[in-house]
Amino acid sequence: MTKIAIFQLMQEISSFNPSTSTIDDFAIQCGAAWIEHDTEANHEIGGALAQFAEHNEVIVVPTISARSNSSGAVLAAASWDDLSTRLTSSIDDLATEHGGTIDAVYFCMHGAMAAENEMDPEGFILAYAREKLGNKIPFVTSMDLHGILTTRMFEHSDVIVPYHTYPHVDQYETGVRAAKVMMRLLTEDISPVSVRVQVPALVRGDELVTETGLFGECLRLAKQIEERELGLAAGMLIGNPFTDVPELQTNVVVTLVGEEEEATQYATEMGELLWVHRDRMRVALTSIEDAVIATIDHHADPETNGTVVLVDAADATSSGASGDSNAILAAILASDFLGRLLAPLVDAAAVQTAIDAGVGNSVTVRLGGTVDPARFTPLDCQAKVRLISDGDFFSESFKLLWRGGPTVVLDVENHTVVVSTNPVNLFDRSFFLSHGCDPFSYDAVVVKSPHCEPHMYKEPAGLYIDVDAPGSTSANLKSLGHTQCPRPIFPLDDDVVFQPRINE
Repeated sequence: MTKIAIFQLMQEISSFNPSTSTIDDFAIQCGAAWIEHDTEANHEIGGALAQFAEHNEVIVVPTISARSNSSGAVLAAASWDDLSTRLTSSIDDLATEHGGTIDAVYFCMHGAMAAENEMDPEGFILAYAREKLGNKIPFVTSMDLHGILTTRMFEHSDVIVPYHTYPHVDQYETGVRAAKVMMRLLTEDISPVSVRVQVPALVRGDELVTETGLFGECLRLAKQIEERELGLAAGMLIGNPFTDVPELQTNVVVTLVGEEEEATQYATEMGELLWVHRDRMRVALTSIEDAVIATIDHHADPETNGTVVLVDAADATSSGASGDSNAILAAILASDFLGRLLAPLVDAAAVQTAIDAGVGNSVTVRLGGTVDPARFTPLDCQAKVRLISDGDFFSESFKLLWRGGPTVVLDVENHTVVVSTNPVNLFDRSFFLSHGCDPFSYDAVVVKSPHCEPHMYKEPAGLYIDVDAPGSTSANLKSLGHTQCPRPIFPLDDDVVFQPRINE
């Protein structure tokens, strides 16, 4: 029999979110209960388990899954100490209970995590696992393409398998790819050769949408590499520009069977393809003032129709933002807009005030600015409590249970604000829909995500505006204040030169 251990650590953070996240933000599962929960899930673990199940000789040995319910800020030191102890203990138990009988380990990681006292948690875990389990068994690591491929992660993984889509719709397929690579390593007499090329660039914008943008050219090449007999894995990890850590940059990674020179050529080609298009991989932003004027004009013009989508990616909780931005809501309330706006917000105090008042009652609340007060000023307003919920709902995209904590729906003048206690991912419509709010029954909606799947917002929108709002995940990268990432780097610096650096 072949024993394959699986391990999961998933969190994406923003270093510019002034709060800290804690271990309480993680859903932690161990052993058989984890596997039973994730077998049918539409993500990496579900895909890997389905692939391993096709091999009767494979026994899956689950260790631990630590997955952030919704992305948050830098993990507090004490919480990392606690979490890392649990993570390393699971590896210790694996080594003790199974001795030398483990044949391989699949690590499912996001790759854009950071703690106050550990800037490379994923690399730390991989290095620890290597020390405990030895160099003879293969480690295959899957990563979000926004992951930051550090030197430790690269050195202690035999193969890195990144996502191939943005917006991300291939988590399940990535798990399948990782498992297939693992089985090749275990059943064929092959030696993987991995090459990494570092690109000094942080990129954002519509050109990253893989179905329609220039970034898709890079990933189509990656897929072609994987389709070759010698191809094991290939991809580009553009990093999360909001995770300001010492190794933040774009990385190309290619793994072939025993062909270092060819892998180097492929990786260099992909890096140069991104570099030549870098200037187009920025977001054209519209000021809040101009966005509000455009919204008013669109609503007032009888020749136009459809909902105005106001994209507030600067407060994208899925990228690690605080979620408590009221900037667009405040601007709309102060304007002459006569339509109806729908907006999401994170504000635990406002939720409790509304719960105390009860459904159907009016209440005076302060909305926003509770987590990031340096950027957002609380907004005093009168509201009517329309709905109260426990904040538990299943994501539209992956059917995973997301927990927003106690959540309320408030009517503020003729607008609607859905307010949660905790941040949740907003890269689909499920937060709104699960609370009885259809975004396209409103004249305008605030979407706190840089890109959702096109059919969710962009395609049906009457007008789609990327707003230059304040926030800890702003696409206006120069406004954030990076201090840790390598410099010079595009677009933070001028006259940056790309000279392919192999495996540094």
